[in-house]
Amino acid sequence: MFFRRKQPPVLGIDISSAVVKLLELSKNGDRFRVESYAAEPLPPNAVVDKNIADVEVIGRVIRGVVKKSGTRLKHAAVAVSGSAVITKVITMPASLSEQELEEQIELEADQYIPYSMDEVSLDFQILGPNEKNPEMNDVLLAASRRENVDNRVAALELAGLKAAIVDVEAYALENAFSLIEGQLAQFRTADGAVAVADVGASMTTFNVLHKGRIVYTREQGFGGRQLTEEIQRRYGLSYEEAGLAKKHGGLPDSYVTEVLEPFKTAMVQQIGRSLQFFMSSSSHRNVDVLVLAGGCASIAGVDELVSQKLGVPAIVANPFLNMSLGSRVNAHDLRQDAPAMMIACGLALRSFD
Repeated sequence: MFFRRKQPPVLGIDISSAVVKLLELSKNGDRFRVESYAAEPLPPNAVVDKNIADVEVIGRVIRGVVKKSGTRLKHAAVAVSGSAVITKVITMPASLSEQELEEQIELEADQYIPYSMDEVSLDFQILGPNEKNPEMNDVLLAASRRENVDNRVAALELAGLKAAIVDVEAYALENAFSLIEGQLAQFRTADGAVAVADVGASMTTFNVLHKGRIVYTREQGFGGRQLTEEIQRRYGLSYEEAGLAKKHGGLPDSYVTEVLEPFKTAMVQQIGRSLQFFMSSSSHRNVDVLVLAGGCASIAGVDELVSQKLGVPAIVANPFLNMSLGSRVNAHDLRQDAPAMMIACGLALRSFD
């Protein structure tokens, strides 16, 4: 289910802890075009720790996002979080057909997966010949508890969609990385690594990519919800009002110095801590450039602050920079949401596998 073969065009649907984002891409030659896009906030606690807690609510929000976007596609790609997935690279004889490989993996999977096999959804992808023994192939095995997959499939079905692909967020991010690589060229060294700090509503995911592959991941419980809650507490607003004020303005002048600046400083500290963990635990001792993604990357000036405090060039992710936009797409909204659309982008790109 994670790595499916040829399929109809798919919508990328990213179900995060605070927002459902939808993206439909088309391709003409080498150039992508955004055909439809929409995002809708989720009520608090519909997704808890990246697990769907209320399938019906998610289904309802997805239906609203589909309607708002105007898309006609009925197939979708969704992702489970990396922390919900076990991955392992195993070696298998290169002579096996895909059918034989599948049977062999099913026989042996319980050696690699610590759950009972009837509780998991399992898939594999052939990575290519093993470096030490070309007669063997390296095969990536991915398994997730069945409820993680089933809840996403069920939510899509409630919205009238069919799950064509259930991916893993980290692989969707890898997929989308190709769209921003050109923006990083001026900072890159031949063997350097790139860090992507995705600061969402409740979770910061820090990934380091080397040669386009994720080599390090760390998750921390920090995100934009802390800023929303501080606005709520300080100005006596409801959670919804605080969220709107954070996005559209209308707060007192003291907001920037008393609330926003301390939050930005805390965000930089969290990213700095992840960077230090990576550098102390990895053979790659340096990161050429830091890419800021997720909703919090849209906060004005946060990229300059990261560069200044951490001494690493920082850019805000915009996977749509070289794309044209369809007539249904609101360019202003898309530009504002761009840093938070990396996973949706990686999922939508699965149409062109």
